[in-house]
Amino acid sequence: MRLHELYPFPEERKNRKRIGRGPGSGQGSTSGKGHKGQNARSGGGVPAWFEGGQMPLARRLPKRGFKNAFKVTYETVNIGVLLSAFEGKTDISVDDIYQRGLASKNAPVKILGDGDVGTAVTVEAHRFSKSAAEKIAAAGGTTKALEG
Repeated sequence: MRLHELYPFPEERKNRKRIGRGPGSGQGSTSGKGHKGQNARSGGGVPAWFEGGQMPLARRLPKRGFKNAFKVTYETVNIGVLLSAFEGKTDISVDDIYQRGLASKNAPVKILGDGDVGTAVTVEAHRFSKSAAEKIAAAGGTTKALEG
């Protein structure tokens, strides 16, 4: 037996309620919708957020804040994590960082200074924190900042 061969027994299946099929069915005439009104009509009913005509909550509350459409959010990578991921490599580019999965492809990369730099490396990123740039320079390496 396989997973696609499993099925419920016919007697375990519940038949759907066939409403509006005459008075003998017990669900004839108005079909359980009561008399007239918006909910009795075809396609009738109100959305879940409808409050009976009173001013909706979303319009009663004040609007606050502002979303900056031009905000740039950087993916951060610590220098210690970066160097442990590229052990033995002296040239680290942004494409390498993206390929290793240390940052998502659609975001610019900022290197932070948490960790130790033992060897001279050339690191390419969009931004560097002050401490990261100092640690790389102290180890004899260089930083290459990209635009964008």
